[in-house]
Amino acid sequence: MKLAGGRSHSSFSPKEAESLLARGEVVSVQPWPTGSNAVFALGLAGQKGEIAAIYKPRSGEAPLWDFPSGTLYRRERAAYVVSQALDWKFVPPTVIREGPYGIGAVQLFIEHDVRHDYFSLRARPDLAASFQRIAAFDLLANNADRKGSHCLLDPEGRVWGIDHGITFHEEDKLRTVLWDFAGQPIPKGLLNDAERLYSEISTGDGSMAELRELLSAGEVEALCRRTRHLLEHPVFPPMNPYRRSVPWPLV
Repeated sequence: MKLAGGRSHSSFSPKEAESLLARGEVVSVQPWPTGSNAVFALGLAGQKGEIAAIYKPRSGEAPLWDFPSGTLYRRERAAYVVSQALDWKFVPPTVIREGPYGIGAVQLFIEHDVRHDYFSLRARPDLAASFQRIAAFDLLANNADRKGSHCLLDPEGRVWGIDHGITFHEEDKLRTVLWDFAGQPIPKGLLNDAERLYSEISTGDGSMAELRELLSAGEVEALCRRTRHLLEHPVFPPMNPYRRSVPWPLV
């Protein structure tokens, strides 16, 4: 999807995109085909042009037995905040704002080829580092729903990760299709980034102050523990044999 006359997602800096997502005028709204939660495609207009976005209102969230009601939109923003703090930047710019159906997460729409997902891209050596980054992120964020279709390849060959509403639970909830790296060492560069994140979480510096507004104190502490564990055991783990380790459906 691309708005007629609008700019490509790649033509915006993260700050420009965040500004337009947060303050742009809503010029179009249409339902977006998805799963159990209500999702809409938005057209947003501002001084720097038009942009396409995905809007997930709190009012459209289906209740879950294991996640607090009305919190998924905040977890979408938290995933973006953590990705930026790590300098991994694969989560599209995401803000929280009022929309046509109330407050919710509004995320930059990434133009991509719908014929591709993780399963069609996993064998490409040039994308291995990108998928390792996403796999490491999912360990930290405790992602309970990393489907193959949540990995997008844009026209410039960049891999993005979307759909992070079911993340940051205090208990182990990891369900992902990215198990190809199990048993492999986590690259040193990713560990350096995780060490910096651990320091920021521990001190509450920078963007971590916002993270404490988005998540509960227990969830932030659990993120801190997972980050420390990753640093102490720098290997991609195997599947947990005692519970379901993959989402359903897989794509």
